[in-house]
Amino acid sequence: MNDSVSMPARPADLPSVDRLLNLPALQPLLEQYGRAPATATLRRLLDTLRAQAIAGTLTRQALAESALVDTLTAQLAREHQPRLRTVINLTGTVLHTNLGRALLPDSAVQAVMRAMTAPANLEFDLETGGRGDRDDLIADLICSLTGAEAATVVNNNAAAVLLMLNTLATRREVVVSRGELVEIGGAFRIPDIMQRAGAKLVEIGTTNRTHPHDYANAIGARTAMLMKVHCSNYEITGFTRSVDVAEVVRIAQPHGTPVVVDLGSGTLCDLTRWGLPRETTVRETIEAGADLVTFSGDKLLGGPQAGMIVGRADLIAKIKKNPLKRALRVGKLTLAALEPVLQCYRDPDTLAQALPTLRLLTRQPGEMAAMAERLSPAVQTALGDAWQVSAVPMVSQIGSGALPGGQLQSYGLVIGTREEGKRSGRKLQQLEAALRSVARPVIGRIAEHALWLDLRCLEPGDEADFAAQWPAVAEALRR
Repeated sequence: MNDSVSMPARPADLPSVDRLLNLPALQPLLEQYGRAPATATLRRLLDTLRAQAIAGTLTRQALAESALVDTLTAQLAREHQPRLRTVINLTGTVLHTNLGRALLPDSAVQAVMRAMTAPANLEFDLETGGRGDRDDLIADLICSLTGAEAATVVNNNAAAVLLMLNTLATRREVVVSRGELVEIGGAFRIPDIMQRAGAKLVEIGTTNRTHPHDYANAIGARTAMLMKVHCSNYEITGFTRSVDVAEVVRIAQPHGTPVVVDLGSGTLCDLTRWGLPRETTVRETIEAGADLVTFSGDKLLGGPQAGMIVGRADLIAKIKKNPLKRALRVGKLTLAALEPVLQCYRDPDTLAQALPTLRLLTRQPGEMAAMAERLSPAVQTALGDAWQVSAVPMVSQIGSGALPGGQLQSYGLVIGTREEGKRSGRKLQQLEAALRSVARPVIGRIAEHALWLDLRCLEPGDEADFAAQWPAVAEALRR
């Protein structure tokens, strides 16, 4: 190597912006990113290089035209990379809140694309030619699947609970068992949402035991409703007692007090058909006598983020007149995605193939085991002898507060380092960070002194993409 290229560069050695912008090698970047954005990035790059030159840490080699073009290319790519990126979910949690929860079926994706690229009858009645109600696009379908009299949709289940309470219980009392005063992700707490809705919480029973007489004794002149809440994210076992919805309804009916149920994730079908844990369906809750039921669209239902309120027509009508309904309503893209997802439930025999969430939940361990055996050698080769890669059985979970006790037998890769002690922990963190830095980030979890990559959510079509990224992972580790 010529010694001159490794010599320190002076600030005066930096080329001008105009000279660089006229380089033939730079013209594709100007076309791709636009002249103004590329110029702004180039100025920032030169400012950085100038600071290095002043500090005496810049070499002449870094100022070669090819080096400057390469550096600018990489910097522009980083700056223009989308903030919302697709990742590979190997955490072992199927409905991962931080990774977007449910994946949509292709029919829903196509419907969203149509809604984005052409006008649609969002609030236009094609039969009468007058103004329509956007809820009408999916209300009949929801009612047919749940047995409810009426339905409305808002942007998530937290909004559904807030809107329901604010409409029917402002300045009145809502009775809830202490064992159901849950907090879910994002610090959503039932007592807090009750306060924001303007309702007064009346706690009954104890954390582990609530009896029918607790509900009966709490009903008074200012009682707006008796409320049941799904225990998302946890289970109470041992010396316990709870009151089912049908019994609460029998207690409430003589007083004319509505019974409302927040099912949280909510499901429209019996999941035991596919070997999954038992979960009460929305229809069963309506048939038990609940006056209103709220549930999510993007959890077990497998659709877009949304919150459904179903039940008595008179109560739904009151809710829809609340000014908050407009603030919490969903847009055309959510409605476009939700309808095809709901349509999938009309044919239970094909649901597991049509709905990605159910397909992932019902994958057989043998399928993931075969995938792990195929991937293990390539991963080991990329990482080298300093690491130990093993294909092993593991346990997935459903996630997002759905069936908190449910576990799914799975298979995946466990990657450990041959180092010991704190050095081992640092190397695992470096590996986890390297996986997050590649073109399509891979998200796993560190546990038991190893990195665990559960393959349940790695679709067959993504296997080659996953395998192809390991040389880049190894390169990131060497930097």
